Amino acid sequence: MAVKIAIIGAGKFGEVHLKVFKQLDMMGVVELKAFSTIKQSEIDEFAPKYGVKGYLDYKEMLRKEEIDGVTVVTPDFLHREIAVYAANQGKHILVEKPLDVTVDGCTEIIETAKKNNVLLEVDFHKRFDPDHIAVEKGVKAGTLGEILYCSAFMEDRIEIPTEWFPNWAPKGSPGWFLGSHFVDLMLWITKSAGTSVYTCGSKKTLLNDYGIDMYDSVSALIKLKNGASFCMDTSWILPRGFEAVVNQGMRIVGTKGVWEVDSQDRGARSCSESEGMRTWNNNFMREETDKQGRTVYKGYGVDSIADFAYNVEFLQQGGSIAELAGKYPAGEDGREVTRICAAIHESLASGEVVKL
Repeated sequence: MAVKIAIIGAGKFGEVHLKVFKQLDMMGVVELKAFSTIKQSEIDEFAPKYGVKGYLDYKEMLRKEEIDGVTVVTPDFLHREIAVYAANQGKHILVEKPLDVTVDGCTEIIETAKKNNVLLEVDFHKRFDPDHIAVEKGVKAGTLGEILYCSAFMEDRIEIPTEWFPNWAPKGSPGWFLGSHFVDLMLWITKSAGTSVYTCGSKKTLLNDYGIDMYDSVSALIKLKNGASFCMDTSWILPRGFEAVVNQGMRIVGTKGVWEVDSQDRGARSCSESEGMRTWNNNFMREETDKQGRTVYKGYGVDSIADFAYNVEFLQQGGSIAELAGKYPAGEDGREVTRICAAIHESLASGEVVKL
């Protein structure tokens, strides 16, 4: 029996969800029932493109459609209300990272999901990157010895806050939008949690050149329970001429070794008159053609979303949420990331170390 899925939010990343679930629909794993968005223009574009009904009201969609699970792909500050409502309707839920922008919000979502016995998963797709999986396995096996310190950086080009998300970028920050990715990744790899945070940031380009009162960059030093330190730099003001939309990488040093991953430069490059110089992260998402001549998408950006459908399928076949424990990014993982990201911004405002 196919898993009946609906998507709440149909912006830039919402279309990624549409692509993934349409593909799983084609494979017989999912029945893509509908999507909702607050923009009629997105319904006009995506409904015929993906052959699925669009709604302007997600509550109306959940009332009218027979749905097993929903994915929440809205701006961060809207996750709480939508996820709680969906859980109370008995729907399994995949929420894009971060789970919520407050610890209380995360707790309410988690408790509501438990009360209604529904799956709550967070789309931390960096866990599904094969290079990151190799690091996690190596650290777990003791290859690096005891972890001493970690570092990561993630930087977007300036069109992300100014052109892709101009309406909600002033309500976010690179610390939330980008930092939540690597906070989760490092906690997952080290199997640790945060104990204290110190943060600093800068407001220059977005404020002076675009009139957007938001941080250009956020840098955080996070102390972990296992004694290691984690230093993270995030920004979203790289020039438009940079060869990739996102520049990112990580490094982990232990008593017996070091592991580095350049997540931006995977070794594939191109140069053309139309696009200029580019690097390609085919690990995230690539377009291929199957034996029937159909377009299919592969990569960890697909796998992390598809994982939700396969988890719901497992439950429908008689499995339990308890049996899935530790096998997917759960709500509790999302809450720990939010706890640290919230502390990052508390420290940013106060200029002081925040104890966790």
